[in-house]
Order: sequence, then C-alpha cells, then structure tokens
Amino acid sequence: MSLSPFAGKIADASLLVNLPRLVSAYYTHRPDPKDPQQRVAFGTSGHRGSSLLNSFNEAHILATTQAICEYRQAQGITGPLFLGIDSHALSEPAFATALEVLAANAVEVMIAGAEIYTPTPAISHAILTYNQGRHTGLADGIVITPSHNPPEDGGFKYNPPNGGPADTVITAAVETRANELLSQQLHGVKRLPFEQALRAATTHTHDYLNSYVAELDQVIDMELLRQSGIQMGVHPLGGAGVHYWGAIAERYGLNLQVISTEVDPSFRFMSVDWDGRIRMDPSSPYAMESLIGLKDRFDIAFACDTDHDRHGIVAPSVGLMPPNHYLSVAINYLFRHRPDWRAEAAIGKTLVSSSMIDRVAASLGRGLYEVPVGFKWFVEGLHDGSLGFGGEESAGASFLRRNGTVWSTDKDGLIPALLAAEMTAREGHDPGKAYLELTKTLGEPVAERKEAPASPEQKNRLKKLSPEQVKSTELAGEAITARLTSAPGNGAAIGGLKVTTANGWFAARPSGTENIYKIYAESFLGQTHLARILDEAQQIVSAALSNP
Repeated sequence: MSLSPFAGKIADASLLVNLPRLVSAYYTHRPDPKDPQQRVAFGTSGHRGSSLLNSFNEAHILATTQAICEYRQAQGITGPLFLGIDSHALSEPAFATALEVLAANAVEVMIAGAEIYTPTPAISHAILTYNQGRHTGLADGIVITPSHNPPEDGGFKYNPPNGGPADTVITAAVETRANELLSQQLHGVKRLPFEQALRAATTHTHDYLNSYVAELDQVIDMELLRQSGIQMGVHPLGGAGVHYWGAIAERYGLNLQVISTEVDPSFRFMSVDWDGRIRMDPSSPYAMESLIGLKDRFDIAFACDTDHDRHGIVAPSVGLMPPNHYLSVAINYLFRHRPDWRAEAAIGKTLVSSSMIDRVAASLGRGLYEVPVGFKWFVEGLHDGSLGFGGEESAGASFLRRNGTVWSTDKDGLIPALLAAEMTAREGHDPGKAYLELTKTLGEPVAERKEAPASPEQKNRLKKLSPEQVKSTELAGEAITARLTSAPGNGAAIGGLKVTTANGWFAARPSGTENIYKIYAESFLGQTHLARILDEAQQIVSAALSNP
C-alpha cells in the first residue's frame, strides 16, 4: 500500500469535505435507478454511500424507509421502532427523512431527546430490553450511520426484533422493494412534513443514554474499576458516544478522563488514515495517532468509532493493539472470569480472524463457531446464549452479560473498551502484556493482507469456487488440512476461499468495489513463512481461477 504524506497528521483543510455542498446534494441530487452504483444496496452493514456520488440521497432514504415499513407490516412487527443516528453530516438529514415516512405510516418511533446521538449498541440494547418476555408487539430499529467511514458518507441499517443487523433474507426484500420505489419515482412512499412528524402521536422520546449506562455493571465489573482507581482515558472520536463516557464515569465513580468532547461533522480534529482519507477507525494507528501519543498518561486508554460499535485499545506496554491481539486476550479473560456463563457457550469468530483465537478456544476447552465476514452471523448465538462472545477482525465484538444472558446482538465498542480496564484492574497488567504472555504458550502469529488484480469475471468465479478446484496438497511446505469455500461454523458460503495448514492459512475474497481480490494470511512460523504463504496463495488462486 502507498502511504499518504498526510497519514497520522491532523487533517489539512484541503482534505475537509464541503459540508453545505454535501447536505445540499442530499436534497437536490436525483439518483438514477438504472445505474447500479446509484441503487439501494445493502452490504454487510446496511446501505452506504455519499450524496455527492448520488448513492445516499433523500430518495434512497424515502424508498428504504417505506420498504422497511412495508416489511414490518408484512411480518406483523407492531411494536415501537427505535431510531438512532451518529454524528456524520448526512445522518441528521436522513433522520428527518426517515421520521417523515415512519410517522406517515403510523409507526411508533422512539427517538433520543437532548442527547441526539445514539450508539449502535444502545439501539440493540433498547430493542432487546423492550422485547424481553414478549411474543407479540415486538420492537425493531433503524441505525443511521456509515460506521467509521469518511465524513462525506452516510449509512442506513435495519435491525429486526432480534436486535442485530438484518440477515440477507431481510435485506434482500427491503433492497428489492426500495429499488422498485426508486424506479417508480417514489410513487407509493407515504410522507408527512418533518414538523408534523416530530409532533405526531406516534413519535416518542426514549432515554437511550441512561437505559444503557444503568445496566453496564451487568456486563462489566464496574465496582472493581471504581475500587481499583486505575486511570482510564477515552477518545470518542467525535462520535455517537460522546456524552455516554462522562455519564459512565459519573454513575460508577470511575477515574476516567474523556480526552475530547468535540463534535464536528467535518472531523477536522482527526489524524488522517494511511491513504490520506479521514476515517474514524479506532483500529488504525494513523487515525489513532493522537490517543497513542497519550498512552503513558493512563493505565489503559481506548477509543470507539463514530457509531461506537468498534473499539481500539491503547496499552502502555505496546501502544495500539492490533484487533486480533485484543480479541484473543479478551476471549481468554472472559471465559476464565465469567463463571455463570453456560459451560457449552462457544466462541464466535470470522474466517479471516486470527488462528490465535482457535488456539485460545482449544486451551479453554470451548467450541469454536467460525463464520463468514459479517456480524449478522453471531446474532442468534448471542441472543440465545449459545455464544459467549462474537468478534470480527475489524475490531467489532460483543459478549454476554455476566449472568450469561444477552446484552447486545450488534457490535458494541463500549463494553470491549471497558473490559480492557477490567482486565487491567484484576490482573495488574494491561492487555498488551497479557497478549505477550499468551504467545509464550500458544505461539506468536504474524499476519498480512495484500491485494491482487482480478477482472469482474474472475471475481465472480472466486465467489463460486469449490474446494475441489484447489489442486495443491501443500502450502508453504506444510500439508493442507482444509480447503474451505463455506464456513465450518454454519455452512454459509464465504464468497471466496480459505486454505489452512497446521501453522498458517490464507483466505482470498473478491473486493465489492474494485477489480481486485484480497488475500489475508497468517503464519505461526515467522515472516519468511508468511511471505511464502502469500506468494503461494496467489499462485493457488490464479490456478483455480484459470481452471473452472
């Protein structure tokens, strides 16, 4: 990858989005429903795009919200819909549009009051809390966020009554109907003026902040944090949890300092990511430069992305922890310090997460539930308690309450952050040192990701590979132990290929936006072995693609 000269530096004025132009484009630009790039398209985390590219405009939100109203009516979902937004510039316009449609469809809507921003996990928590013990009149939700994406992006995500991201069956139905409405010039969309929607009898305020904060001690040992007095630092990165951290510190008497409460939809306070773009990515050492520089001031520090569903952990011993390192120690700690979790509760991971997690699971005697990329695959397991933990390589995770019941079925950035503090308080050292201890007994992996060119036809073939198309019997000098095109945990197609050996693996997946495929690789035998895996992986994939 080519590193930008701006990487790790506070954003230059030339990199800032023109906010008036961005918001104006939301209302004035009309997407072309015949252009695939301008249609409603649900990825792993909802529909995302930019008004400047005609991929996230008022028409998209009108159509998608109407499609959701029709879906919930068809499914008999008659309870309230919990609606929340993050601090991206397009989130507030999209909120107004969505409320206009929801009110016109007589949907009971729960919106935040003075604390307008709502973290994704607070929406999931609210849905699950309302639905507990109910079998009819169930609630669902909409989260308006593009997660850690650049400031010019918007995002729109539906969470059904299980509280987690909608599965592909639901998103396909919503996407299809939304695009029909776009093609019909929005004929069939019901809508009220915003002021009327805001005053509608079906529009209610909900105290998301205190409802969420009041129950955090059911997930994290907050009394231990209070008694220990450890110094914690948190940077909300100008995101939806900006007011939550102070409330958490006050309620539980924590020695926690909020580094910044600044909210600015241009995100001009951010240090720039590796490619010169602004991203609120707590797993990027470039985006996290300002917090990493403060690591010696705290016993543990952390940050969350804009909707607070991802975490970044800064340990004094090592600085910013790679997501896979922290997931490994968090799992190892949780399953040793949550005695009320079911003995059969398993560990959920995505196929491109570190095999260190596999080794941790084996050392704990716990089952491993390995799934394709996407947090939606963990929802049911977290909901029924058969999964104690679900995590993905991009620093997204959630886990059960201390008593073994469901907390959130969507990614929650706040609880892994606070767990890092609990670990530090109980063990007397930070999670960075805990990971180094793990490597002494389980091995020390090295990992890398690279990209290779692929035509649209080759990308499509990669998605549809069968294990039999991989003719190789060895990878980097070791016998191949598995050739996977579907996930071992649930049998779902991974949209690519994973090949494993005793001490290494690679996974290849096509990009959804570029004519490339991505190769993820890991080795427990060092950098030289990793380089061999990467080289041979490209050869194996090329051979498979050329021999359909």
